[in-house]
Amino acid sequence: MHRPRRLSWRRTEIDLAGHDAYVIGFTSAKSGMALRSIITLPDKRLRIRAAPVAGVDGEVRALMDDLLESMYAAPGIGLAATQIAVPKRVMVLDVAKRQDETASSNPMFFANPEILWASEETSAHEEGCLSIPEFFEEVVRPARVRVAYLDRFGKRQEIEAESILARCLQHEIDHLNGVLFIDHISRLKRERILKKFSKAAKRESEDRKPGRHEAEAERA
Repeated sequence: MHRPRRLSWRRTEIDLAGHDAYVIGFTSAKSGMALRSIITLPDKRLRIRAAPVAGVDGEVRALMDDLLESMYAAPGIGLAATQIAVPKRVMVLDVAKRQDETASSNPMFFANPEILWASEETSAHEEGCLSIPEFFEEVVRPARVRVAYLDRFGKRQEIEAESILARCLQHEIDHLNGVLFIDHISRLKRERILKKFSKAAKRESEDRKPGRHEAEAERA
């Protein structure tokens, strides 16, 4: 068994949708990465439980690269494959900017992540999500976790984390299990946000109907 690496960050608030946006020096032209569309509520694909990958090959690494590019562009600090409608247990993180806004990027790649242990001690902090844009709510989670995973080269690793990294790991692993952070808040608040996104999606669908704008112009 590999000795777990212990990583932590002093800044503990989480905002996966990015209150303070940042740009990382990654370009698709440089590395062959591609921007992928991030799906949002009420897309039912967010509720799919992702399947494990058999190993980390070129295809999985390409997926990791696309996730990273899409995450940076959003911008965010974590992105799971289910958020780009790929039901595979793959995700990426980069929380370095939450420690120091002048820090260099520190991308982390995970395939088949699994929480081995979670502390009884909990912490409550605000979370957001790229798949639930512009909505933030306080969520209670274990303060520390130990996670096993396959790295970018297919080697099994373990990492023990606390603070923002522990929270982000749990948030993204939730995504791979078809769980959203709003599932950790009150039913009333959850139903309110689901209703809001459903209404917005319906309006967008109506706006895309052929002849909609022409008909409105004629009535005017």
